[in-house]
Amino acid sequence: MDVLKIKNLNLGFQTEAGFKQALYDVSLSLEKGKTHALVGESGCGKTITAMSILNLLPKTAKITGGEIIFHDQDLLKLKNQNLEQIRGSKIALIPQDPMTSLNPLYTIGNQLLEVIEKHQGLSGKEAEKKAIEALEMVQIPSAKDRLHSYPHEFSGGMKQRAIIAMALACNAEIIIADEPTTALDVTIQAQIMDLLNNIKEKTGTSILLITHDLALVGDTADEISVMYSGRIVEHAPVKEFFENTNHPYSKALIKSLPTQKGEKLAMIKGQPPSIQQIIPGCKFHPRCEFAMPVCPKVVPELKEIYPNHFSACHLNK
Repeated sequence: MDVLKIKNLNLGFQTEAGFKQALYDVSLSLEKGKTHALVGESGCGKTITAMSILNLLPKTAKITGGEIIFHDQDLLKLKNQNLEQIRGSKIALIPQDPMTSLNPLYTIGNQLLEVIEKHQGLSGKEAEKKAIEALEMVQIPSAKDRLHSYPHEFSGGMKQRAIIAMALACNAEIIIADEPTTALDVTIQAQIMDLLNNIKEKTGTSILLITHDLALVGDTADEISVMYSGRIVEHAPVKEFFENTNHPYSKALIKSLPTQKGEKLAMIKGQPPSIQQIIPGCKFHPRCEFAMPVCPKVVPELKEIYPNHFSACHLNK
C-alpha cells in the first residue's frame, strides 16, 4: 500500500534570467514500511523533490504542476497551517548536516521535549518518558542522563541519532532522510543506516532516502529511482535494478563505485547541467557514450522495459 504518491511534479525557480524549470514530471511512490531511494549526482533535483513534499522551498521556487498525495489529500493544496500539523508529526525530515541541525543553546532534552509537546500533546513526566524511549530506540546509552547534554557534547553520529529520535518521538509515518550519512565517517554511516533499517522493520515507518551513494542503496532500499537533471531516468525494485541496470547514466554511476579489486574508478565525463543550461532532447546525451542522432532532438519517454522496471532511453525500442 502506498503511503505517499508524487505525480507529475513540475517545479522551477525565478532567476534574474527568468523562470527556469528544475523538475520535469517527477513521479514516485512510497510503500508502507519500505525504503525508496532517490539517487543521482548533486544538483540533479533530489533534495528539491523531497522538500516539495513539506513545502520547505525557497521563495524563488514555484510548483507549476503535479500532485503529492498523502492519505488521499494533495499536500500541494493544503494551507500552511494544515501542513504544519503534518510536518514533524506525520512526515519527518532528517536533514543533510546533523552538525548544524540542532540548536547549540538548548539541551537535547529541551529540543526533543519541544517536538513531543507540539506534535504529541504530552507534557511533564509523560513527555519525558517519551523522550527517553525515543533516545533508547536510537541506541543512545544512558538516555535519561543524555537529555541534559548539549549538542556540542555529542559526536556527529550521536547528533544524527538524536535527530532521528525526534522523528520517532512523533510516530512519523514517513521519514525523509536527506543524505543522512554525508557528514559522518564510514563506520558511523553503516551504524546510522542499520539503525534506520531496524526502525523501519520495528515500526513500519516508510523512508524516502535521498543519496548520491549507490553503495548505500543496495543494502538498505527496496526501490530505487535514478534522477538526472530534474527527471526520473530509471526506476525499479533494487534487486532488479542492480541485476538489469538499463539507463546509460545508471550504468555510469555503478561503474564509478569502488570495487574490492582496487580497480581504477570509472569517471562520468563532464558535469551535470545547471538549470540555466538549455539542453534539448535527452539531457544526458552530452555525457553519454551511447548517444545517437535522435538523443539531442527528442526527450525519451519513461517506459516499462521489464515488470515494474522503467527507463527513459532511446536505446529501448
